[in-house]
Amino acid sequence: MLRFSKILSLTALLCSLPLAANEALETAVKNPLRTPEYLQRDQYRNPVATLAFFDVTPQSTVVEISPGGGWYTEIIAPLVAEKGMYYAAHFPANSSEYGQRSRKAFIEKMASQPQYSKVQVTEFSAAGGVTIAPANSADVVLTFRNLHNWYIGGGEDALVAAYKQFFTALKPGGVLGVVEHRLPESQLNTEWTRSGYMPQSMAVRLAEQAGFVFEGSSEINANAKDTANHPSGVWTLPPTLRLGEQDRAKYQAIGESDRMTLKFRKPLN
Repeated sequence: MLRFSKILSLTALLCSLPLAANEALETAVKNPLRTPEYLQRDQYRNPVATLAFFDVTPQSTVVEISPGGGWYTEIIAPLVAEKGMYYAAHFPANSSEYGQRSRKAFIEKMASQPQYSKVQVTEFSAAGGVTIAPANSADVVLTFRNLHNWYIGGGEDALVAAYKQFFTALKPGGVLGVVEHRLPESQLNTEWTRSGYMPQSMAVRLAEQAGFVFEGSSEINANAKDTANHPSGVWTLPPTLRLGEQDRAKYQAIGESDRMTLKFRKPLN
C-alpha cells in the first residue's frame, strides 16, 4: 500500500494547479519509484533542464524513440499520465534477438507499476515500415543518444529516414528534441564514424533535409572534459567503461560524454 500511495501522491502533485512546467518536471524527477542507479546519472543527463528546453509539459503528447530500459520513461510517463500521452517507440517485435529481449524487458517493466498503465508501446526502425505514433499526433518527439546507431547501421540515408518518421508523427508546430554524443567539427577528418560520436553540423543538416526547422541548441549536456578521442570510442567513458580497470579513474574523472542538445520544429504549413 505504501508504494501505491506514493504513486497516487506523485500523480496528484504532477496534475495539481498551479504548477509551472518546470515545477512539474522537478516533481517528476523526484519520483520515489525511479531506479536508484538511474538517479546517479542525473548529473550528466540533466533531465529537468533538458525536458524544459524541449517544451515537455504534463499536457504534452510525447514520443520517445528507442527508450531502452526506460531511463526517461520513469520521468515522462508519470508526468503526462493524466493530461498527456506517452508513446514508447521501442524495437520492433520481429527485430534481432537483442532487440526482442530489450523490448520484452521494457514491456514487463511497464506492467510492473500503475504509473506506467497508460504507456503506449509502439515500434521504431530506422528502416521504416512501422508506426511510432499516429500521424500529426505528437507535441514532442525525443531521441537520446541514438543517432550514431542509425548512422553506423545505414549512414546518412538512415538518419534522414528516421527524421522523416518523426516529422510525420509530429503535429504542425511540434518539437523534435535530439541529444547526442558530439564530435568536434575539428575531428571530421579522423576515423570517427564508428566512435559513437556525431558532428552537430550533420545532425542539423539532415534534420533540415527531412523538413525540420532548426530552432536552436543548448549546452545543458555539454562536458568540456571530453575530447571525443578515446581508445574504444564513447564507450570508453561512463557508464560503459569498456576498458574495465584500465585507466578507470581517468575516465570516471572525465564523466559521461560531451553532448549536443538540439531543438527542431515542424513548420506550421
